[in-house]
Amino acid sequence: MSACYGLALHPTIDVLVTCGRDSTARVWDLRTKANIHTLTGHTNTIASVVCQAAEPQVITGSHDFTIRLWDLAAGKSTCTLTHHKKSVRSLAVHPELYMFASGAPDNIKQWKCPEGKFVQNLTGHNAIVNCLAMNREGVLVSGADNGTLYFWDWRTGYNFQKLQAPVQPGSMDSEAGVFAMTFDQSGSRLITCDADKTIKIYKEDDTASEETHPVNWRPEILKRRKY
Repeated sequence: MSACYGLALHPTIDVLVTCGRDSTARVWDLRTKANIHTLTGHTNTIASVVCQAAEPQVITGSHDFTIRLWDLAAGKSTCTLTHHKKSVRSLAVHPELYMFASGAPDNIKQWKCPEGKFVQNLTGHNAIVNCLAMNREGVLVSGADNGTLYFWDWRTGYNFQKLQAPVQPGSMDSEAGVFAMTFDQSGSRLITCDADKTIKIYKEDDTASEETHPVNWRPEILKRRKY
């Protein structure tokens, strides 16, 4: 066994998928604790794994610059996506649409399942993107090594807000990184794990208005509440 870099619970069956430095993802039966499948094919560390109810039920992102889609029942790769030119460090599935996002130092990409069709690039987060999170309202958040949080509108790919994570007193600038994140069940609170050894919770600002938090964006497609 080597270092474990990520894990994901299947949403409908008692299965856990882990991934790590040995370039494999392992599928575990939560009832028997048995290793059902070992998913092989990546040639470098697998940094992220996500699960969803429909095929492909398992998606992995690796430092070999690729994303793989997996048939969970067969334990085999069905597709390899090679669009990224740098390490794929993060993945997030859309809670309602049959789509997912991937994050790397070059950009963030949107994909459509089941075949892994490329949709669009989300560019501008010029840092190493470590983590992604998405809610049902179509808000995608990316967190990076430099402590920045970028909020994106899923439909248009527009970056409507940027935040710098506050570092706790006594921490160095190098401890500003955001390593992991998730939305709570309501989708209105964002929870992050940061390099300064803290867990931070962000919530929507109910007092925000177009005047206090202007968004420099002309198309009236969606109005996003600030965090």
